[in-house]
Amino acid sequence: MHEVPLNVARGFLMGAADVVPGVSGGTVALVLGIYRRLVASIKAGSSGLGAIVRWRPSEITRHLGSVEWRLVVPLLIGIGLAILLLAGIIERQLHDRPIQMAALFLGLVAGSVVVAWRLLTVRDLPRLAVVAGVGLIVFWVLGLRGGTTADAVGQVGDPALWGFFGAGAVAIWAMILPGISGSFILVLLGMYGPTLSAVNDRDFGILVVFTLGAVIGLAFFSQLLHWLLTTHHDTVMAGLIGLMLGSIRVLWPWPGGVESTTLGAPDRLVLVSVALALAAFFVVVVINEAAIRHEQRQHARGLEAPTLP
Repeated sequence: MHEVPLNVARGFLMGAADVVPGVSGGTVALVLGIYRRLVASIKAGSSGLGAIVRWRPSEITRHLGSVEWRLVVPLLIGIGLAILLLAGIIERQLHDRPIQMAALFLGLVAGSVVVAWRLLTVRDLPRLAVVAGVGLIVFWVLGLRGGTTADAVGQVGDPALWGFFGAGAVAIWAMILPGISGSFILVLLGMYGPTLSAVNDRDFGILVVFTLGAVIGLAFFSQLLHWLLTTHHDTVMAGLIGLMLGSIRVLWPWPGGVESTTLGAPDRLVLVSVALALAAFFVVVVINEAAIRHEQRQHARGLEAPTLP
């Protein structure tokens, strides 16, 4: 039982990472030495959920019995605590310091681009074409939103319930996709601010819908994503890199931080914003480097090395 409070603390660190766009909670799990166990439980749990949807009782018992609940439940408690405690702080900072927060998020995502790039084993012309193509398409599509990027990382807008359901279903992919956080997915969907508000307002109706979407998304899509990463790893990673590069459209701090989709020249708070972006960038890179060193030590001890998230 002494491992339970430790796992709650581990979950808190993972939740603190995932509540900001650009930091992968999976990378934190690897640094903490629980990534292989967590991925195995996620895979078993998603298979169990799929069996429930298809109603195959024998498979339900087998898969859910393989989940390491003493690890998963305390981690979820810790992640939930981190989200509840930190969401309010982040929401206030988004409102009061939009330029600084946009710069911070930009640095985090830039660091994640480096992490994903290091995971590419083949950097040939087709993969580079995928990076460029996806990046340009995402950049263009995000520009079609019009209005303000506060819908993405601020507090404007009142999404329908189905929007929260869809956001949960897609954001849960970040538990499987390496080097990308669920919050980043929410930013791209324009659901980051509304979800933060729902957490801070304790809007349990919306949170239940979001969670239900996450459960359904995990049940239906985790096996597909696992297959894509297994059979088309470099192409998927190239697409993720393009996705993150294209997201600059909603993370560029100027002219108004999270208040405008227009890409302007740096005009105020430049030094502070650059410092925050660089600090965030190096935090992600240093955490990833620690994860790589941990993976290498595991491999040197003769253990099966997990895929770095």
